[in-house]
Amino acid sequence: MPAKTPNRSKYQARNDDKVFTEAERAAVAATARERKAASGDPEQERAEGLAMLQESLAKMPADDRAMGERIHELVSKAVPDLVPKTYYGMPAYATPGKNGKVIGFYKAKSKFRVRYSTFGFQPDAKLDDGEMWPTEFAVIKLTPAVEAKLVELVRKGAG
Repeated sequence: MPAKTPNRSKYQARNDDKVFTEAERAAVAATARERKAASGDPEQERAEGLAMLQESLAKMPADDRAMGERIHELVSKAVPDLVPKTYYGMPAYATPGKNGKVIGFYKAKSKFRVRYSTFGFQPDAKLDDGEMWPTEFAVIKLTPAVEAKLVELVRKGAG
């Protein structure tokens, strides 16, 4: 007769499988904090969002932080109405208003230990172009041409 295995809850099994990485768990926790911070007052949300964005940038390694700060300058000048905030702990920009939707976000390469940073767009960004279009762009270096393209995409995405 086979030996009995101890009863294990489905929660123990999930923890053993390590379904989510540490970075993914941190991103989910950041999202919970972001949702709790939403106050409904547009000026307060803008101020809180900016503070969270700056805090996110401050935690990054110097090269990622420099790129994120420059992207923040570009996006803020290109579409001043977008509300700075964080999205899963990453710097992001949303439409103003009670149900502000994230349009774009900066994902530093250090966040998930990959070889390049990206600037991504959510489905509410108005980038539709035919049957298929990119929604996330790798950013190796912010040259004048890359900055111009980023500004163009953010303006188009914001509608």
